[in-house]
Amino acid sequence: MNRKGKPIVALIYDFDGTLAPGNMQEYSFINAVGMGKEEFWGETHKMARGQDADGILIYMLFMLQEAKKKGLSITRDSLRQFGKAITFYKGVESWFSRINKIGQKEGVIVEHYINSSGLLEIMEGSRIAKEFKTIFASSYYYSKKGNAIWPAAAVNYTNKTQFLFKINKGILNISDSEKINASVPEDEKRVAFSNMIYFGDGETDVPCMKLTRQLGGSSIAVYDPQKKEKKKIAQLLLAQNRVNFSCPADYSRGSKIEEIVINIIRKIKADDQLSKVESE
Repeated sequence: MNRKGKPIVALIYDFDGTLAPGNMQEYSFINAVGMGKEEFWGETHKMARGQDADGILIYMLFMLQEAKKKGLSITRDSLRQFGKAITFYKGVESWFSRINKIGQKEGVIVEHYINSSGLLEIMEGSRIAKEFKTIFASSYYYSKKGNAIWPAAAVNYTNKTQFLFKINKGILNISDSEKINASVPEDEKRVAFSNMIYFGDGETDVPCMKLTRQLGGSSIAVYDPQKKEKKKIAQLLLAQNRVNFSCPADYSRGSKIEEIVINIIRKIKADDQLSKVESE
């Protein structure tokens, strides 16, 4: 609840494949190092298997290695420049203001969050970065000269779940290790799990989508409408009761996903009003 007593609704999104087609490295970085996406991801998968390593750490290492070979400097600013090339699914760029207005009309406060294994710095350079209360994502540690030298955070499909608990308690940074473990009464937590809506596109989002659903929130499996295999994955997640809804990654006005979110917001508001009546 915020100071005005309105329920806060948290919309939490994966990034790659959920808001934007493909992976963010594919828009400009991979071309900048003279590779194709199949070659880039093929090499990272080979390296991960060969060393039994975490795939996120490996792609972050591989990016630094390939950039060095090409004489490219990897800094926060250079990564943000790569983010400017990202394109989004239909309706994404107008989605946030539309949903915010709908929330205002329905009497709730809508907040948007990113929970992604992609790179924070690239997302910060995208056209939609300003829409999010915070972005939880992988990132680099930088030298005094500003060059990326080591992973500062590596977010994989299982440790993504920690950020749901951070949002629940109103923690907006990755480094906190005290508040997240502190005992807080349920009615003092900033965003109830029942007020969370999680958007993901595939199997790597399963832990977060399933946990959100289990704790009373709503999970939506989205898929690229141009890819039949993605639709099958989303429908399978729905059939397995891992998500509440499955729909195309079309965020335009009047779309299925907009209809679903509006109705969830209305339900959250109604539940909040009923809980107040019960407590009188």
